[in-house]
Amino acid sequence: FSTDIDSAIRDADLVFISVNTPTKTYGMGKGRAADLKYIEACARRIVEVSNGYKIVTEKSTVPVRAAESIRRIFDSNTKPNLNLQVLSNPEFLAEGTAVRDLKEPDRVLIGGDETAEGQRAIRALCDVYERWVPKARIITTNTWSSELSKLAANAFLAQRISSINSISALCESTGADVEEVALAIGMDQRIGSKFLKASVGFGGSCFQKDVLNLVYLCEALNLPEVASYWQQVIDMNEYQRRRFACRIIDCLFNTVTGKKIALLGFSFKKDTGDTRESSSIYISKYLMDEGAKLHIYDPKVLKEQIILDLSQPHISEDPHRVSELVTVSVDPYQACQGAHALVVCTEWDMFKELDYEMIYDHMLKPAFLFDGRRLLDQLHPRLQNIGFQIETIGKKVTTSRIPYTPTAGVPRISINPEPPTKKTKV
Repeated sequence: FSTDIDSAIRDADLVFISVNTPTKTYGMGKGRAADLKYIEACARRIVEVSNGYKIVTEKSTVPVRAAESIRRIFDSNTKPNLNLQVLSNPEFLAEGTAVRDLKEPDRVLIGGDETAEGQRAIRALCDVYERWVPKARIITTNTWSSELSKLAANAFLAQRISSINSISALCESTGADVEEVALAIGMDQRIGSKFLKASVGFGGSCFQKDVLNLVYLCEALNLPEVASYWQQVIDMNEYQRRRFACRIIDCLFNTVTGKKIALLGFSFKKDTGDTRESSSIYISKYLMDEGAKLHIYDPKVLKEQIILDLSQPHISEDPHRVSELVTVSVDPYQACQGAHALVVCTEWDMFKELDYEMIYDHMLKPAFLFDGRRLLDQLHPRLQNIGFQIETIGKKVTTSRIPYTPTAGVPRISINPEPPTKKTKV
């Protein structure tokens, strides 16, 4: 390990670029296009300090034709005795299982030029991976196919989650159980069982960013119907978050103003401290907008990170209000002390082992439990016997509930954030 970047580049035969490529927050493509300033900075640094023959490989998730941009920078800054080849080698690592995914990958994808020099570079990178990956799992393509395959893979996975979440809404309205529906669907070999887990929505650094990147690419290439199709994956994810927040408000007698609500879990999934695009952030936003007092606990996410995430301008316009409404608890029992409701937002295994009798005893009654991850399915009978009023995703939990009258008309948080378009009279 070294912080001497220039020496590391000069000594290397193969250089990987693996930097953040966040969604742009300003300018053209704001909210959808990838910001490539770090990729460009790496490319300029490499060409500045390099000599001889080197293979430069993009590992970051990048938009299609990013490798071409890197190559143009190299070609515009040529030097004697400098030969830089550019490859695309997208990573398919998942947070929480990254080392295992690296050691036992489903596939390794390498894209490069179809020239003799490009094929030589591809072969060199293949030789590295073949030290531990079977040849049959190493796929070689042209550069553009490699880049698009990464975006498409994440878009397809996000689509499956949005699809099952759309079915979960239907299940709650009909009395079906989305877990049973997912099991039946998943046993079809043409579909498979992966990523059919209904929840409060997907998060993380890749899914939303990559789908939005795909939407932007389609719009730029004048494919509006394709762009609209993939935009709906994002829209359904947002709908699921809003819908869950609406259920919390409705069940708490149509108001959460001044009420203490315990949120268990803030990371976007278990076994990671990453909060990027976490559904917990948006559920917190909707509840804060209604004046709820949130007490948040997560075993890995630091207090400073939680406050920072909830203080972002698109989440809260007034950071002072965040300090008034949000308390970060040091343990789940403290978070639930005196709460009107308990909301499970992340599927941490430890939440299945909590002493729910003690939690119930110290909550206000009726005590509501909202399971946004279907984590506590096996505990529902016991939790009902304790006295909890249970609400979960994609299922009506049959129990003798405390009756309530939902608000007439539109929920307090509009499920459709944009007003309907008026039809033009003919």
